[in-house]
Amino acid sequence: MEKAALLIIDMQNDFVLEGKPLKVAGAPAVIPKIQAVLAEFRKRTLPVIHVLRVHRKDGSDVEIIRRDRFAKVPFAVEGTHGAAVIDELAPLPGEYILKKTRMSAFIATELDLMLRTLGVTTLVVCGIQTPNCVRTTVFDGIAYNYPVMLVDDATGAASDEIHRANVRDMQNIGIQVVHAAGVGKLIDSLNAGT
Repeated sequence: MEKAALLIIDMQNDFVLEGKPLKVAGAPAVIPKIQAVLAEFRKRTLPVIHVLRVHRKDGSDVEIIRRDRFAKVPFAVEGTHGAAVIDELAPLPGEYILKKTRMSAFIATELDLMLRTLGVTTLVVCGIQTPNCVRTTVFDGIAYNYPVMLVDDATGAASDEIHRANVRDMQNIGIQVVHAAGVGKLIDSLNAGT
């Protein structure tokens, strides 16, 4: 029998709220769709993993391409409101929080070990933003031999053009693209082995 886990990528205050310097333009629009997908996973008590970018206050763990930006405007600093999950998607007891310092949720984290320990066979991915953290996580999920499903309308980017181009690219490597409204039925078909 298959078992799906939901990965919600970087839906944090510093990347979603108005007025934040790293706000992703497409983030607010995907919140209701992520809520719908999250509700399907919660209803079935399947694993939910809130993947968060979290950095040390001194920026010593920020990747080289973002060091200058972090030095000017620190973001996702551990223990701050900016690093927390947005209120609309607040984790419930029993849901997992996975901290990362790179784009991919698999790089230097325990994600693969967690998934295998939980018996997860399939990943359902949503969040922000499509060309960076979502895409690298999807590619690495495939590299670790997990079938990956991207929830198209629950994933956002700086623009629809950027989002669409990256979704096409991920489809070309073999991921399944689904929509929030069909996730419940998809999970049930996995559990039924069909």
